[in-house]
Amino acid sequence: MNTDDPELALLRAEDRVLEIQTKLHRWARDDPHRQFGDLFNLVTDPAFLLVAWDRVRGNKGAKTAGVDGRTALSIVLRVGVEEFLDGLRASLKDRKFRPLPVRERMIPKPGGKLRRLGIATITDRVVQASVKLVLEPIFEADCAPRGADFTG
Repeated sequence: MNTDDPELALLRAEDRVLEIQTKLHRWARDDPHRQFGDLFNLVTDPAFLLVAWDRVRGNKGAKTAGVDGRTALSIVLRVGVEEFLDGLRASLKDRKFRPLPVRERMIPKPGGKLRRLGIATITDRVVQASVKLVLEPIFEADCAPRGADFTG
């Protein structure tokens, strides 16, 4: 997706994603036994990846690096969003993408105990967000009351 005007590109991507999500939700709602065969192409769709990037970048965790040391800001400054997403899309389409191990931190809990926190890389979070954008409207159809529409 061309990001010459990033705001316009994002608005177009969000419209496209919502349109496709609405269709997926409607299809899943109207036929609970429907099997969705080609969702991979949606996960790798430039619009889905751009919206996923925007959600990951806007999350407060975007300032936290995974095991690769990259943050959302470092990607913007060193690589550029368009180049990053194009490379990610190519690695997904070529089946070369491999998620990296999560960075583990121990977080204090009340009472003095600790809990483990896994921090995925920004790249892995973008892929996860894209998968969520595709799968959520399908599974939401099983949870939503009959006749409800998906609104993202």
